[in-house]
Amino acid sequence: MSELLAIGVSHKTAPVEIRERLALPDARASEFLRDLREHGSVREAVAISTCNRTEVYAVAADPVAAESAVLTMLARRAGIRPTELTAAIYAHHNCEAARHLYRVVSGLDSMIVGEDQIQGQVKRSYEAALAQHATGPFTNHLFEAALSTGKRVRAETAIGERRLSAPTVAVALAAEQLGSLAGRQVVLVGTGETSELAARALSPTGAQLVFVASRRRARALSLAAQYGGSSLSFDGLPDALLTADIVVAATASPHLLIEVDEIAEVMRERGGRELLLIDLAVPRDIEGACARVPGITLRDIDDLEAVVARNRQVRQAEARRAETIVEEEIQEFATWLGSLEVLPTIAALRANAARIAQGVIAENAERWETASPRDRERVEHIARTIVNRVLHEPTVRLKDLSDDRLHGRMAVVRDLFGLSVGEDELEPPVPAERPAQPLAEIRPLRRPA
Repeated sequence: MSELLAIGVSHKTAPVEIRERLALPDARASEFLRDLREHGSVREAVAISTCNRTEVYAVAADPVAAESAVLTMLARRAGIRPTELTAAIYAHHNCEAARHLYRVVSGLDSMIVGEDQIQGQVKRSYEAALAQHATGPFTNHLFEAALSTGKRVRAETAIGERRLSAPTVAVALAAEQLGSLAGRQVVLVGTGETSELAARALSPTGAQLVFVASRRRARALSLAAQYGGSSLSFDGLPDALLTADIVVAATASPHLLIEVDEIAEVMRERGGRELLLIDLAVPRDIEGACARVPGITLRDIDDLEAVVARNRQVRQAEARRAETIVEEEIQEFATWLGSLEVLPTIAALRANAARIAQGVIAENAERWETASPRDRERVEHIARTIVNRVLHEPTVRLKDLSDDRLHGRMAVVRDLFGLSVGEDELEPPVPAERPAQPLAEIRPLRRPA
């Protein structure tokens, strides 16, 4: 049968030096999913890649082979031996995989508990896999239910009340180090969501914002107009570094944008005036060796943890409420998952019993040389009746099962009786009327019939 797998690394298991090598930006994620689905055991897949995690959710006929394939592919792309990566990799199966995704979407597994940026990132990753036809009934149900759970958590708890995110914590860290940010020149390299969140957090501080874009100049002009700053093309970055007090880098570039030799030259021209570099990108935009240049203070995504820790206690009570909601939703997912297996398992159980009965009849055929055809029919009828009566009560009870242990119970039944159920028989059903509309408008199937 198919199983759900979640395989990946996060800020909890790997430093940024490892995460950036495993990152799967849009183009690489599409290529990765295409290559993964060519692996015989993988039927559906979605890849999530953010500054704090890279995760692959796969539906696989052979979970052991699929897990090995994902690990090997990630290691190869990162230029790391699989054995070196195993300590950082985690793997979850079935309901544990779903629980992990639900917690991720709800902000419970984030560095900043309750941050809401992750929900949009997961949604976009799912939509990208959907557009690539890499998903299927199983992952569609999983991700729609997970996104619905994230919305419910934020609607029913105050876990995101302070709307903390990596950019807002970065601004807090800058203020902690430099004091008032009023009049400080902040250069924002990149024009994506992270840079906009940073600009939004910086705007009330009175800082002077400069937006630097390598490609999306129109976007930089728009942000500058919205937040009262100015904009530059990427060619203007070296000059901007000469006058900046703070640089916040948050692009999706696969290459370093600020290197140590360049920053050393900038610092010589600045006459020793200090410069704070904050790198929110994964892969990193700023070379780590820049931290060794006199006058430079470099902070990356992992350095935000100290600020995060001070805010974590505030959210503990709301996080507990959120965990309760996640568990309620996981029980529904577990019931749905188990329900996919009840009828195929019952059919396999009855077919197996019928084969055994027919086998016993065939083995004893030579002993009934004087039996008439009608006598043989009576024997076969008796055998079928015994099979039906023996299996009647188990069949009724299996059909009545509906708790969150259903999936595990079906697995036990198949294991006890040595049953083999074909992949097509366990295919998750497609919703009867799947709406043809954007994901944001789809009503998640949280309570399947």
